[in-house]
Amino acid sequence: MNIIYRQEQPKDYLKTEALIEQSFRNEEMSDQQEHFLVQRIRSSNAFIPELSVVAVNQQDEIIGQILFSKITIENKDQATESLALAPVSIHPDYQKQGIGSMLMNRGLEKAKESGYTSVIVLGHPDYYPRFGFKSASLWGIEAPFDVPDNAFMALELEKNALKKVSGVVQYSEAFSE
Repeated sequence: MNIIYRQEQPKDYLKTEALIEQSFRNEEMSDQQEHFLVQRIRSSNAFIPELSVVAVNQQDEIIGQILFSKITIENKDQATESLALAPVSIHPDYQKQGIGSMLMNRGLEKAKESGYTSVIVLGHPDYYPRFGFKSASLWGIEAPFDVPDNAFMALELEKNALKKVSGVVQYSEAFSE
């Protein structure tokens, strides 16, 4: 399968949102509002256009999407910049074909190339560890809300990037609306 991975463009937004809504429609651990979250992130100061990546098939249809946005990890002594990964979406007809893994790898590579050193995700504990994510609590990093420990994960894009980091993740206002 010939898939192109590229930065999402404003002309893609409606198609991307439809894809996100469709890919989360039957997810039991979803509130089915992820497409609205993406709209809010895009209009916030946490949005990083180059870290919104889409997968496009030969018919020029958007079949996958990944988005990273700015967050901080804060304690009483410091605030450390990091990224939130949310969401990752693959069209139901294209799931379980390796497209999500390629999108994850491409997105994490772009995040590292952009100078970011860590990523936080709230997601399936069976999926994200294959990309190196581990429980965020291993670094003393906590979610600002109650979530299962094994579902709130962190990844160091640079070795020891989180070694001296701890605290509560502060998401952008887009996540709380």
